[in-house]
Amino acid sequence: MKVWIDQDLCTGDGLCEEIADSVFFGKDDGLFYVKETADNFGEEKLFDGDAHPAGPEGLARIPEKTLEAVIEAAEECPGECIFIEM
Repeated sequence: MKVWIDQDLCTGDGLCEEIADSVFFGKDDGLFYVKETADNFGEEKLFDGDAHPAGPEGLARIPEKTLEAVIEAAEECPGECIFIEM
């Protein structure tokens, strides 16, 4: 499964990072993004110089051990901006 955030809907609340900080993180712009880290997959996923782009271009795999937390983050998100895909 994979996850991405629509930054146009993101409220910057940060609940996603509180719930699943190995998948979600905030940037200096006050919005939240998804990540694939070496801790989860053995290497960092990079995209054309930006490790974590916005929107569907930032689609990242969900580590199996954090799947429940990612689903909870999507359900709790006040901006309803977290999208999970098969």
